[in-house]
Amino acid sequence: MPIFKRAAIVAALALATTSAQAATCGNTSAGFNAWKASFATDAKKAGVKKRGLAALASASYASKTIAADRNQKSFKYSLSKFMQVRGADTIVAQGKKRKAQNANLFAALEKRYGVPAGVIIAIHGMETGFGGFMGSSPVVSAITTLTYDCRRSEFFKPHAIGALKLVDQGAITANTKGAKHGELGHTQFLPGNALQYGVDGNGDGRVDFYNQIDALASTANFLRQKGWKPGKGYQEGQANFKVIKQWNAAGVYQKAIAIMGARIDG
Repeated sequence: MPIFKRAAIVAALALATTSAQAATCGNTSAGFNAWKASFATDAKKAGVKKRGLAALASASYASKTIAADRNQKSFKYSLSKFMQVRGADTIVAQGKKRKAQNANLFAALEKRYGVPAGVIIAIHGMETGFGGFMGSSPVVSAITTLTYDCRRSEFFKPHAIGALKLVDQGAITANTKGAKHGELGHTQFLPGNALQYGVDGNGDGRVDFYNQIDALASTANFLRQKGWKPGKGYQEGQANFKVIKQWNAAGVYQKAIAIMGARIDG
């Protein structure tokens, strides 16, 4: 057999073997465990350590997360319907009280990050009802399931890596609960954003998204780092509205934050 032909066959066999061993995305739970084993290699290369890898290995396929991802109604609502469903009037009323009760905190956040209290409070109210419900889905399982799922694997991959690094840091555990899409804490940060934009707001030496002050400071930091211009408007068409758009992809959600923020600040 000619040498070049033998080499081509060897290369083809090697490629076939690699392809067979490599796990790919899937739309059912069937390939999740094989995918986790493959993803562990990517995670190691990204700097994930022992605890994070253990959390990945113990992650379960989150069928409720997939069901929620297939049925996102917010994108379909009109603005008025969305505001009604999300209880905008209640959020504004409670938001005004919270602003008055924590005036020094919100003044300090605005001084440092340039973000008005109304915007931060509106996000807090919209995301978790001011911390009343921060989710019941294991963050690591939810975010790794979404990374495995074929719909938006590349979008969720950095957030899966982020979650595993947060486990390494001790900021969360393999069992920490959050929202269906892996968002965590008072204002529901995706893990990659939590890793990048999290700050220690209360000065205790750690970043804890389940601590209200840390979460609110991290939210203000996220908005500032995304381009928030202190002193500029944040309604639709104004300078900072494009920054609010970085928080959530749903147009009705973006508009609701801006409207409620203005009402709280008013």
